[in-house]
Amino acid sequence: MSGATPTTSGATAAAVSNLMVRLFNDYAGRGPVRARSYIDGDLVCIVVEDTLTKGEHSLLEDGRDDLVLATRRAYQSAMREDAIAGVEELTGRKVRAFLSDNHLAPDVAVECFVLEPEDR
Repeated sequence: MSGATPTTSGATAAAVSNLMVRLFNDYAGRGPVRARSYIDGDLVCIVVEDTLTKGEHSLLEDGRDDLVLATRRAYQSAMREDAIAGVEELTGRKVRAFLSDNHLAPDVAVECFVLEPEDR
C-alpha cells in the first residue's frame, strides 16, 4: 500500500461493503454481521466478521474445521466472478487479482482485490 491513509469511509467503500454482504448472503444463505472496506491506491480490501452459518458452527463444534474452510473456499470460488464484476463496476477499474481467506476463531474473513494501475 502507498504511504497515504487508507480510505475507510465514503460512498465507494460503503458500496463495496454492501456488495460483499449481499454476495455472502446470496451464496451462503447468511451475510456477515460486520463488513468494512479499505481502499488505498490499487488495493480494495474488505474485512467481514461473523459470517458462519449455524450448520458451520455445528461442524466446528464437531472438530470439522477442515470441512468449514473447504466450504468457505467453495463459496468464495462460486461468487468470484460476481465479486470481481461488482468491484470493477463500483471502482471503475479492472481487477487484476482477487484473494480471499478465512479465519475461524474469531470468525473473520478478508476479500482483497488488486486493481490495475490507474495509468494503464
